[in-house]
Amino acid sequence: MKIEPFGDQAVRVIFGDQIAPEIQLKINQFTLLFDREPFSGFIEYVPAYTNVVFYYNPIIVIESGRKDISAQRQVIDYLTNVSKRMDDCADNEEKRRVVHIPVCYGQDFGPDLEEVAAIHHFSTNEVIERHSAPKYLVYMLGFAPGFPFLGGLPEALATPRRATPRLKIAAGSVGIAGKQTGAYPLDSPGGWQIIGRTPVPLFTPKADPPTLLSAGDLVKFDPISVQEYMRIKEGHQWH
Repeated sequence: MKIEPFGDQAVRVIFGDQIAPEIQLKINQFTLLFDREPFSGFIEYVPAYTNVVFYYNPIIVIESGRKDISAQRQVIDYLTNVSKRMDDCADNEEKRRVVHIPVCYGQDFGPDLEEVAAIHHFSTNEVIERHSAPKYLVYMLGFAPGFPFLGGLPEALATPRRATPRLKIAAGSVGIAGKQTGAYPLDSPGGWQIIGRTPVPLFTPKADPPTLLSAGDLVKFDPISVQEYMRIKEGHQWH
């Protein structure tokens, strides 16, 4: 583990140099422990694949702490002490939140499903079965508010991005790009191979929290019919 300055109002904690579930597990463990007692002046933290960045207000840190030590030094020392207590906050997959997300695959909702199937010499049903089988790990949110970068895509479904990105992909669209899968929270441009769509909002600005998913969650995609999609979209309860 390495703790280092990240500008003049942030500190980065690095847990490794490879994208791996065990690294994300350490990040989740660290943030869970930190959440028990954040320091004065803390603003937010942003988890990524191999690190987490802690943002702070240096004025509040100094006013509430020591005047003879820089805010940056105080934050680094605080996070160093958190790291020494990591064994007190064991985290494992069984404790992770599992979020079930309904997905209507193919047809107008998944315009690239047939192409993905053809690339891998699968039927469309095989693609759906393989894609909906795993529990995917949310490594981080990024690109757009609430967009989850998910690990755990079966190797057999790894598919290159589209040669020409679309100017607009509908909110809720579920896609594949390389060895990753994810879901678009907003209408936006994108080059992922779109195989389905969820009627469940991934980003609701006025909600608390505004994002459906968080780093460390597990995601299970559940296939649904067009009729079920429309019912959920109209406000009917799902699960």
